[in-house]
Amino acid sequence: MSVCIYYHPEAYSTKGKKLMGRNAAGESFLKGFLMHSKPTDSFWVHNNNGEEVEDFARLARSYNRSEKIIPVNKKKYSRLKDASTLYYPGPDLAMLARQRRFFGDDAWSICGITHTTASAGAMDGIIELVSSPIREWDGLICPSTAVKGHVLNLIEAQKEYLGLELGASYFSLPEMPVIPLGVHLEDFVFSEQAKNQTRISLEIDEDSVVFLYVGRLSFHAKAHPLQMYKALEFAAKKTRKNLVLIECGWHGNDFIQNAFSDAAKEICPSVKIINLDGRVPEERDKAWSSADIFCSLSDNIQETFGIVPLEGMAAALPVVVSDWNGYKDSVADGVEGFRIPTIAPAPGLEGDLAFRHAMGIDTYDMYCGFSSTFIGVNMEALNNAFCRLVEDKSLRISMGNAGRRKIKSHYDWQHITKSYEDFWADLAKRRESFGRRKSLNRLLPNYLDPSAAFSHYPTQNLDLGTYLRLISGDKNSAINLVEEYRRLAVINYVNELIPSPDMSAALIKASTLEPKKVEEIIKQYEGSSRHTAHRALAWLVKLGIYTF
Repeated sequence: MSVCIYYHPEAYSTKGKKLMGRNAAGESFLKGFLMHSKPTDSFWVHNNNGEEVEDFARLARSYNRSEKIIPVNKKKYSRLKDASTLYYPGPDLAMLARQRRFFGDDAWSICGITHTTASAGAMDGIIELVSSPIREWDGLICPSTAVKGHVLNLIEAQKEYLGLELGASYFSLPEMPVIPLGVHLEDFVFSEQAKNQTRISLEIDEDSVVFLYVGRLSFHAKAHPLQMYKALEFAAKKTRKNLVLIECGWHGNDFIQNAFSDAAKEICPSVKIINLDGRVPEERDKAWSSADIFCSLSDNIQETFGIVPLEGMAAALPVVVSDWNGYKDSVADGVEGFRIPTIAPAPGLEGDLAFRHAMGIDTYDMYCGFSSTFIGVNMEALNNAFCRLVEDKSLRISMGNAGRRKIKSHYDWQHITKSYEDFWADLAKRRESFGRRKSLNRLLPNYLDPSAAFSHYPTQNLDLGTYLRLISGDKNSAINLVEEYRRLAVINYVNELIPSPDMSAALIKASTLEPKKVEEIIKQYEGSSRHTAHRALAWLVKLGIYTF
């Protein structure tokens, strides 16, 4: 079993101008894949840009992978038959399935992953799966049970819609396993000396208890800070401890940065706030090594998994998180930290938000922000969690150690990579079991062969029974004329599609001045070359070598 990685550097890098969760997840996945995937003969890479294929090759070599790099581009798409599975870092698989159909639905498997499911693009991609030639040997990986629930809701709604509008009743859907994202445990090991030095550099005294938030600082698209600020102020006054909050992230613009600063001054004036740039690796290391408690109260529908609590556990920190999305799967309440109950409006109360988004009244960011406005956490539980962890250092240590053990046994990329490989192998078995059953129609209405789609345009079609004859009896002159024409720019712009000089010459030699059936002229050819020869005759008619 092998896999072809659909590679676009932006999807697997955190070095771009706009850092999003999917970039961090893609970078972490690819590092895990290169570090822990089983050795193989070749790495297949889908990319139409040769320089970017070389970029992948350099990255692979940096992890001491010696496999041969085999590029797959649009002109060499059939190579995917040998790669077995095409992995795409997104949920919009319909186009890939349509492209595959030219080679047969069972030519290879397609596997995607969904990171966010709230955007219009992501939702369109997911519902399009229902009416596309996706098969049961394809897969869409869901990082959490929460996101799988949303995917299934979208799919069921689309099935109902197509049933009512078109009477459709049969739908072929991909496998949708829940496979979490992973972390690299070795990236979160900090010595006591390093921890002490970091705290000194940040002017944090020994008696202070440091809370940490890592990620985008966005009240409308990530996690609203109000309730975290309130709980910190409550804990500072209740415990009489010096509390520090490190916000290690980045603001989208000055307005958002000022909004966070103003809110913190107003709501938690007793807490020292330190801001570090989460896009800078050295700054992130400072944050992780100096913290005592990690907190992330995600309340946004665009969040699906949430990698930062895992990173907090990898750093041996107790984590305080909202009972929301993927946090439900990764954090056991009372074991690695505390999961704070959340509440949201009952289903059916926010149809106006969907309408405003669909009509373009609200942007996607506004849609997410408006939705999060009505989501809250249990403040009493949050206050209690903060106070307990501030006052009880032994609890912080025991929860932190439990979290690190959990990462080591379940969430390190060596385990997650194996889950990916096992799933890809399962898809291959499903496809192979379909194997030689009924062959599937390879044509789709929007990708018909133009000679079939526009068959009513010409006076007649050049089929096997069509009679053709040479215009000139001097075959050598005709062959030379074709080669002269081939040098013209008006002809050779389609060099990769027109017949080779050898084929052109052979066809001319097989013809006469007397009319002869196409079937007779091309009888020397077999297989795909017969198809090419048949079409080549149409080109030679265009050049004036034949007439009909």
